[in-house]
Amino acid sequence: MGQGDAGNRTARNWGRLVSLGAGICAGVLLLPSVHVWFSAAGVRWLYVLLVSYLVAVGLTPLIRELAVRIGAVDHPSPRKIHQTATPLLGGVVVYLAFLIAVLANAGGMVDPLIVTEGMLGVLIGGTVLFLVGFWDDLREVSASTKLLVQIAASGIVIWSGKLLTFFPHGAVGDTLNAFLTVLWIVGITNAFNFLDGMDGLATGLAIIIAFFMGVIAFQTDQPVLGWVAVALVGAGLGFLPYNFRARAPATIFLGDAGSTFLGFTLACLAVKGNWADGKPIVSVSTPILIFGILIYDMVHMTVERIYTGKVKTLKQYLDYVGKDHMHHRLEQALGSRTDAVLMIFLLSITLGLAGVVLRSASAVDALFLLLQATIIVVVVSILERRGRGA
Repeated sequence: MGQGDAGNRTARNWGRLVSLGAGICAGVLLLPSVHVWFSAAGVRWLYVLLVSYLVAVGLTPLIRELAVRIGAVDHPSPRKIHQTATPLLGGVVVYLAFLIAVLANAGGMVDPLIVTEGMLGVLIGGTVLFLVGFWDDLREVSASTKLLVQIAASGIVIWSGKLLTFFPHGAVGDTLNAFLTVLWIVGITNAFNFLDGMDGLATGLAIIIAFFMGVIAFQTDQPVLGWVAVALVGAGLGFLPYNFRARAPATIFLGDAGSTFLGFTLACLAVKGNWADGKPIVSVSTPILIFGILIYDMVHMTVERIYTGKVKTLKQYLDYVGKDHMHHRLEQALGSRTDAVLMIFLLSITLGLAGVVLRSASAVDALFLLLQATIIVVVVSILERRGRGA
């Protein structure tokens, strides 16, 4: 047996021990009496966080081994930046950790609180996207097919009774609101998928975005949204150490199943939330700031590809794969992938903090916060221009 084989066997054994320990702890938390104790103590959010975190920690080594055995591995290629074959199916970990935590906290799929809040539509739509993404990680699915599924999943959310309300109620207004809802959900879902191009980037952004959405949800007395956001935070934190290592490559990727599920679920939470009572401008601006990095990258990339003639049709846009996203340019400018990822995290935290403060700001203060966010975007654009050698 070679030294490398011995090292791999040792790593697998340690992984199995971690899975066993985390599984036992998660099993204890799932006991009804333990759930009741957390609820009585008024810390259901902590219960959800611990369950999702421990399930993710326990499942990741096992799913990683499974991915290798069934050949769900992402191999290096000229259009990708990783240099070693890396297992996919990290999305299975995140999805199961999230779902188990939510259902354990809710008491089951028929919990009236979940149903009345329209969360069932989000869970169904997210599950549909997860399954399609899972199949894409095993066998390639065309971009057009995935887009149609995303639109259908958005329709499920609208059918469950939640949509954006920019326009007044009526035939025309409701149609426009439905269109904007689909545009938002599909846009954020794909923006998240596009940013899943460096180790830990999509996972870390999901944690940051879910954290700020959870903070505001609890501040505005929307506990169901808060618990769902916390479940995403815990699942991400449990998976992140395997997906983002400063001095070594990731040991497992989210895959399409993970990135699309996370993007879709977070986008739906923004649609479902009431982010500022009586302040329409603030209610719109708050999620825009929290999702600012995703929106900026999607808009910037789309405009440039169309302006430079890289894409001329919708099919070309859907099929186009390039290294012109925010993280690619920041890597070129900073000379380090880790630094690029950490900088994007810091930018996202900055915008998220502005979103939290904006919720209780006056109209003038809100304008100044939005101006600050605009200046940040301009600074990043200047840095990116340096990254591409402009």
